[in-house]
Amino acid sequence: MEQLDCVVIGAGVVGLAVARALALAGRDVVIVEAENCIGSGTSSRNSEVIHAGIYYPAGSLKARLCVQGKEALYAYCAERGIAHRRCGKLIVATDSSQLAQLEQIRGKAAANGVHDLRVLSQDEAQAMEPGLRCTGALLSPSTGIIDSHGLMLGLLGDAEQAGATLVLQAPLEGGRVGQDGLFIHVQGETWQARSVINCAGIHAPAVAATLQGLDARFQPRAYYAKGNYFSCSVRAPFSHLIYPVPEQAGLGVHLTLDLAGRARFGPDVEWVESPDYAVDVARADSFYAEIRRYWPALPDHALRADYAGIRPKLDGPGHAAADFRIDDASVHGIPGLVNLFGIESPGLTSSLALAELVSAKLKD
Repeated sequence: MEQLDCVVIGAGVVGLAVARALALAGRDVVIVEAENCIGSGTSSRNSEVIHAGIYYPAGSLKARLCVQGKEALYAYCAERGIAHRRCGKLIVATDSSQLAQLEQIRGKAAANGVHDLRVLSQDEAQAMEPGLRCTGALLSPSTGIIDSHGLMLGLLGDAEQAGATLVLQAPLEGGRVGQDGLFIHVQGETWQARSVINCAGIHAPAVAATLQGLDARFQPRAYYAKGNYFSCSVRAPFSHLIYPVPEQAGLGVHLTLDLAGRARFGPDVEWVESPDYAVDVARADSFYAEIRRYWPALPDHALRADYAGIRPKLDGPGHAAADFRIDDASVHGIPGLVNLFGIESPGLTSSLALAELVSAKLKD
């Protein structure tokens, strides 16, 4: 039987960040990934935005780790030469009834330690972005964009340089909690591990369900909120990200930019029973209506189906978004086991801070 120190399940951005932190702390780390490459799930199917920490409930893990992670991520990108840009974003009210929501958002952001938001009048916002239609806006100067694949390659490189090993095409086949440790089954072999960290993203609840000896109370149900994205066949006349005021389960159909300045729109919210990455072109009809609330000059037939991602939710339709859930021994009573559930947005922004938190938990 193979005896290991740390096994990290999942080589998305959070799994790689956790592996890096543990390896840099002197642990012997093996990363197991079910797919044939790193970051092929949620980590590569998102808006690639570095979030400021604006929307989340005060005191939540999402709020705290986003604010900490944002600063750590900007510093890491600058140090490693990872492509990114602090382009800023505008949260826009498209009718006067939404102006009060902008003030509420600013108050929530301040409670989270984000004090750089600036209220803009209609004229100020449109002077900044002449193609924008709005009645007012909030400017978030610390919001940015990042090359998520470059980030993951950097994290993996750091982890491997510190001694970590990546094993691809190695789906977890099961596991159990024994009196003498944690046992997992991978590629027909049984590994005994001192620590197992479940960073499997949308598959994290399924991974937890395979661990015999983990109480069912600590095996949450997974809910899948699919987000569809559309690209644009014409160049959008914006230099900032443009977000409408938030909607239930998401942040509305917003305009983000890639590092080349190309616009993409999304995600919307489509609840699905199982992960499905096909984009229904018919959904563009609703996108046109939403986008034209803030960019009325969007031409007909300009949207192109691009890609879709899945938000790993812990609550279904009609419920407020749940916080990140990090179950360690203080929760389930099993030393060495850490399950990360519901790591949706701002998971990418929070990845370095999440990794430090997990590393600290395993020192306790």
